[in-house]
Amino acid sequence: MDETAPAGAGMRQLLLALGEPVIDVVAAPAGLDAEINDVAILDADEEPDAYHDDLVLLIGARGRRAVKLARAAARRGAAAVAVKVEAEDDRQALKDLAEDTGTVVFGIRPEVRWARLDAQVREVLADARWAGERPVAGQPADLFSLAETVAALTGGIVSIEDSANHVLAYSRSDDDVDELRRRSILGREGPAHFLALLRQWGVYERLRAGEEVVHVEERPERGIRRRLAIGIRVDEQTLGAIWVQEGREKLSDNAESALIGAARTAALLLVRHRAGAPSDLRLEDALLSRMLEGHIDPRTFAARIGADLTKRAAVVAFALRDSTTGGEAGRPAFELRRAELTNLVSVHAAAFRRRSLVAGAGTRVYMLLPGLPERSGEGAVGSLAQEIVRTAGQRLQLQVCAAVGSVVKGLDAIAESKAEADRVLDIIAARGERRVATIDDVRSEVLVGDTLALLERHPRLRDPRITTLLAYDQEHDTGLVPSVLAYFAAQSNMRAAARLLHVHTNTLRYRLKRAETISGIDLADPNQCLFSHLQLLLETGAMPAPHP
Repeated sequence: MDETAPAGAGMRQLLLALGEPVIDVVAAPAGLDAEINDVAILDADEEPDAYHDDLVLLIGARGRRAVKLARAAARRGAAAVAVKVEAEDDRQALKDLAEDTGTVVFGIRPEVRWARLDAQVREVLADARWAGERPVAGQPADLFSLAETVAALTGGIVSIEDSANHVLAYSRSDDDVDELRRRSILGREGPAHFLALLRQWGVYERLRAGEEVVHVEERPERGIRRRLAIGIRVDEQTLGAIWVQEGREKLSDNAESALIGAARTAALLLVRHRAGAPSDLRLEDALLSRMLEGHIDPRTFAARIGADLTKRAAVVAFALRDSTTGGEAGRPAFELRRAELTNLVSVHAAAFRRRSLVAGAGTRVYMLLPGLPERSGEGAVGSLAQEIVRTAGQRLQLQVCAAVGSVVKGLDAIAESKAEADRVLDIIAARGERRVATIDDVRSEVLVGDTLALLERHPRLRDPRITTLLAYDQEHDTGLVPSVLAYFAAQSNMRAAARLLHVHTNTLRYRLKRAETISGIDLADPNQCLFSHLQLLLETGAMPAPHP
């Protein structure tokens, strides 16, 4: 493939965007990891052209003719073919050709319009090419990504519409969908008679009236299940709506809060898309990331996003419990989990403060809450962090920890809040004892960590006796250093230290005497014990290093 060619869309991404009830996989002999570069149409009366990893839509062909055309397209370079499958014999024949050629075969429902499918696939391809240009990795991808996040938060089945009731995005669902959702997705807009009913019930009038979550009760006789909806608004203008259908289970208790945050996030996406600047969709988040990394100053940042530099603000840092990528093979999985976390944080942050921003940096996700009122201190921000961490575990099966930076007087001092959140997160991520913490929760550990960082920057501040002990223990593996550290951790309590090491008290007493003999330190001297403890923590890595 030409490296200068625009990136395509992965087949999994296509299935995520279209999904049921539009498309399914008939056969994928080599899996769904390949990309689709473009979409091509092959009419039943035409001869196949040359294809370059394209998705070929077989229009007007049924039965044996469809199988014959699909095989010809596969031989001419098609990465996948899409066929309307009506008989089980056709499906088996298509599976056989897939095995012979290695080409993926998608099945399309008979009622799906080819023109609409072609447009949808091209939208997915355009989104994928735009995604490759995004300045910040791991940001919320688009409206489909937002729909998936809202579905996870609410436990419902989500669709996002524009102001003309055209379906822009929707979540996947293995649950029962009602007639309104099924026909809306198939036609990419709400059926006229259903829309008339919603207007008759005053639903659209309430959606346009303000930032209110509207309840639509179940109407079994009409094929409509219970729904929640909220308008996507900017000032007095309505840009669309988000709908959540209840499935087999009831919607979550925080469904309304999730919808408020999602509507604010969707408004930003739609406004900038209308302005014709898709590559700038996450510009503010990119600016936040650059400010947090020290590449731009807070005044420039505040001016670019229109924020008040003098209003109170705070930063919350989030990390996945397992923040390693696991090498190249594990990186895609990690990126996916971080993107899910970023989406989740974005929705909660928008519900809490309209002007909130979320950005990823390294393995962490940062939430900036600017313009906090006087009454909103660390307690309110901490409760928000607790809710995000709890929801991540319950709804997305993500094990997350969070650190709440102190509320500072303005964006000028936001670097202090971010640095504090990082130091707190270093502690709780390493120890695994807490899921959410503030500086007050771990202040002693943070201060010790800062002290160790100071010692590390000044190599002359070393006691040669401790260096001797470390070298001896490393060479002979006598367990002297762990014994001394356990003794210090137990505050010189011999019995408690022995229990920490799971050894007899006499064994520990012998080891400590041996350590004194080899190094020359006096464990009865409090000053020697203090500095020996610090140096051993530094040299053994027993305390987490400060986040860079």
